[in-house]
Amino acid sequence: MSTLLAPKFIVVYVFVASALYVHFRGRVRHRFVRQLKDHSTIMAPYNTLMYLFSAVPPRPFVDVRKLPELATLRDNWQVMRDEALALMGEGQIRAATGHNDLGFNSFFKEGWKRFYLKWYGAPLPSAQALCPKTVALVESLPSVNAAMFALLPPGGKLNRHRDPFAGSLRYHLGLVTPNSDECRIYIDGEAYSWRDGQDVLFDETFIHSAENKTDVTRIILFCDVERPLRTRWMTAFNRWVSRNIIRASATQNVETEQVGAFNRIYALFGRGSDVLTRLKRKNRTVFRTVKYALIAGLLYWIFVA
Repeated sequence: MSTLLAPKFIVVYVFVASALYVHFRGRVRHRFVRQLKDHSTIMAPYNTLMYLFSAVPPRPFVDVRKLPELATLRDNWQVMRDEALALMGEGQIRAATGHNDLGFNSFFKEGWKRFYLKWYGAPLPSAQALCPKTVALVESLPSVNAAMFALLPPGGKLNRHRDPFAGSLRYHLGLVTPNSDECRIYIDGEAYSWRDGQDVLFDETFIHSAENKTDVTRIILFCDVERPLRTRWMTAFNRWVSRNIIRASATQNVETEQVGAFNRIYALFGRGSDVLTRLKRKNRTVFRTVKYALIAGLLYWIFVA
């Protein structure tokens, strides 16, 4: 019995309980095996803490009026639209050029593109140079931790996924949209259609997907906004995590800009993944042997070592 109460097992129990809570939260969920492999499972203990102390209701959509400062963005949507259109015309809203955008890498194959304004830190130099008015508006709101222009082309889609970090809420503001119900996002099974100058606030840790079934390109302002929490010390803790951990997933618009530690590591794994993909195509037996050996080694380290 004392062995089962050893610290490493208590950590495992907390992790499993949190992962189960995340899995069953909401009406829409992944298959259990898919959820086990999802990056939101890794963040489950932290996210559960955020849910427990959240000052907003545990629902997919959050009333944007709960964060009245966001009206500054909505009131200036045409200013940001003009800068976004200029960026698109110059080809600046684009996919990552390599394995250096861990958070959104899987989106690029479906046509999704982005131009970062800031990511849990100071604005990117390229954003300050190319869209200074939008950067100034975003920087005027301390609650906005991250922002980008996000583009979804005609026929583009984003498959069902959870975002991994519950310390924020997601804000979308329509800048250039088809103004059609055929261009929409589903959050926990509920649909929202983007419209020019209209905004929406939602919890991105619910499963969501998006599609653009029109012949018009969609561009939105996409922001991570600090989740309101019920205590000052939990708010301070979340801000520390945002500044010191989530910020490490920062990436670049141009090659001269700095890439965060997580994306530098991801680039190494990306090259390793490319090797494994080639191995899988060449010899599936060897690929499976390597895969299950790695899994067995991890389980041994957790439960035996």
